Amino acid sequence: MKQVLVTGASGCVGRHVLPLLVERGWTVHAVSSREIAPEHGVEWHRSDLLDSRQVVDLVERVRATHLLHLAWYLPPGRWANADESYQWVQASIGLMRAFHRAGGQRMVGAGSCLEYDWSAGVCSEDRTPLTPHTGYGACKNALQELLAAYCRDRNLSSAWGRIFFLYGPHEHPDRLVSAAVRALLKGEPARCSHGRQIRDYLYAGDVADAFVTLLESELTGPVNIASGDPVRLSEIVRRVGDLLGRPDLIHLGAIPAASTDVPVVVADTTRLVARLDWRPRYTLDAGLEATIAWWRARLKAETTEAVQ
Repeated sequence: MKQVLVTGASGCVGRHVLPLLVERGWTVHAVSSREIAPEHGVEWHRSDLLDSRQVVDLVERVRATHLLHLAWYLPPGRWANADESYQWVQASIGLMRAFHRAGGQRMVGAGSCLEYDWSAGVCSEDRTPLTPHTGYGACKNALQELLAAYCRDRNLSSAWGRIFFLYGPHEHPDRLVSAAVRALLKGEPARCSHGRQIRDYLYAGDVADAFVTLLESELTGPVNIASGDPVRLSEIVRRVGDLLGRPDLIHLGAIPAASTDVPVVVADTTRLVARLDWRPRYTLDAGLEATIAWWRARLKAETTEAVQ
């Protein structure tokens, strides 16, 4: 029987992962540190993954054949070099060891394009140097190397999906797409940088689908999770303005670009496409429309709650 334990299941990617796994016949165990409403086909477990005793107890009880490790803590405004990332490396090692002792067979972890040297522009799994410019990227890369070594030495199967830039429902409200959508839905200006940066954005539902495909495969090692379709940030926010009928509220150049910004950060998706035969389901417009619909419903609910 295919049994999977999903950490970070209440996050942006995790929420999209769960129904895909259920649809594909998995017995799904999901982990959260807080109470979650019941969901069809998913058994929820409340556990603090930073507590080693709780981790061992959880893994022993579930005894899943597969582990999809999406959990991490990204504190707003200080995620790049937050102390929590170092805690999560230690916690993830404990989770990995407990999973192995409980008879687990395959582990897939979530990495980041921030593991790469961004000056390369186009990032490839086997050619681009791994020289992170943030503590977050360094921690993700360190965990990837530890996971690969641990599994190799114990004859376990493992893979590592490096997420590039995503957007969609449940994303943090201050991220590019969410911030622009929220502002325009409120009739406020969306203040952005010049927008000439070229990035590789992928809808969260497609990120989830790529991870599930990777989990179900026998492919090992790092795999870039991205669209393979570079786009200027200005084009993304302009599309948001057009879809909401408020292009006048898109204010490019209103804020300075980040000091760490580089002109181009895109993914070489050859391995994802050729080895997994995977391609995105959502076009940029379709993903933005789904994101807009979700935020419209969310803001309406927030307004209703405030009135009551």
